[in-house]
Amino acid sequence: MKITIDKNSGFCWGVVRTIFMAERELDKTQNLYCLGEIIHNPEEIHRLEVKGLKTVYRDDFPKIPNSTVLIRAHGEPPETYRQADKYGITLIDATCPVVTKVQERIRNYDDQNYQIVIFGKKNHAEVVGLLGQVKGRGLVISSLEEVASVDVSKKTVLFSQTTMDKTAFSRIRDKLKKRVNELIVDSFENEAIQFITKDTICGQVSGREMKLREFAKQNNVILFVAGKTSSNGKVLFNICKEVNTNSYFIENENELMYEWLDDAESVGITGATSTPHWLMERVKLFIKEKFKKSSLINI
Repeated sequence: MKITIDKNSGFCWGVVRTIFMAERELDKTQNLYCLGEIIHNPEEIHRLEVKGLKTVYRDDFPKIPNSTVLIRAHGEPPETYRQADKYGITLIDATCPVVTKVQERIRNYDDQNYQIVIFGKKNHAEVVGLLGQVKGRGLVISSLEEVASVDVSKKTVLFSQTTMDKTAFSRIRDKLKKRVNELIVDSFENEAIQFITKDTICGQVSGREMKLREFAKQNNVILFVAGKTSSNGKVLFNICKEVNTNSYFIENENELMYEWLDDAESVGITGATSTPHWLMERVKLFIKEKFKKSSLINI
C-alpha cells in the first residue's frame, strides 16, 4: 500500500501567519489569550494550549483587564477593538490580510449606500466581523433559495466569505443577476439598478480545487483530516467526495476504520487550510504502525 500526503494541503498562509504570531508571543510570555478558537482544529488548539494559549470570548474582557489578546485570522468587528480599549487590553491583530481587504471594501460600498449582501455562513466568525463593519446592516445568504430574500430594487453589491465554494458563489451571482435583469425589463423606472459582484473567495482556497480533484482521482482511498467545525474543511471534503466516493472525513487517527483501507493499493491523506501538516504525518505513521498488524491490510 502506498500512502501519500497531499503536498498542496495544510495551513494557508493566513493561518501560518496567525500561528507564527501566537507562538512568537508565547515564547516570550508563556501566557496569551486568543479571542475564539485560534483555528478550527482541536488538535492544533491543544498543542498551543500546552504552550500557554487560552481561548476567551468578548464577554470575558471584564475578567482579563490589561492582558494581551490575539485576534485570529477570521477578523473581528470594530466593537471588539472598542471593548479592548475600554478594559486596557492589548490586541495582537492576526486578521488575515485577505479578510482585512474584504472588510475595507465592504465599508467603502456601505459609504456609497449600497445594499451589502454576503454569501457565507451567518454565525461564522469571519462573517460576524464583516457585518460588524457596517453595524449589521448587511444581508447574509448561504443558498440559492435565499436569493429570493434580496431586494434587488436597491443598488446591491455581492461579497463572499473568503472560504466559501466558488461554484456555489457563481450560481448565487447568476441568480441575482437574473432577478435584477427581470426587474429592469418589467419596469422602465428601474433601468439604472446597479448590481456589482465582488468575488472575495481566497485565491489559495479556490485554487486548491483543481489540484485536490486530481489528488482524489489518483488514490483508491482519501482520508480527509480536519476539524469538524471547519467551513473550509467541509467545502474541500465535498470536492473529494464528488471525485472519489471512498473519501472519509476524520479529525484524527483514532477515527480511522479498518474496512476503509481494505484492498486499497493507494491511500491519499489531505486536509483543510486549518489542518496542520504534523497531524497528517501522524495519521500516516499511525496507518503504518497500527494497520500493518491487521490481516486486512498489507503494507
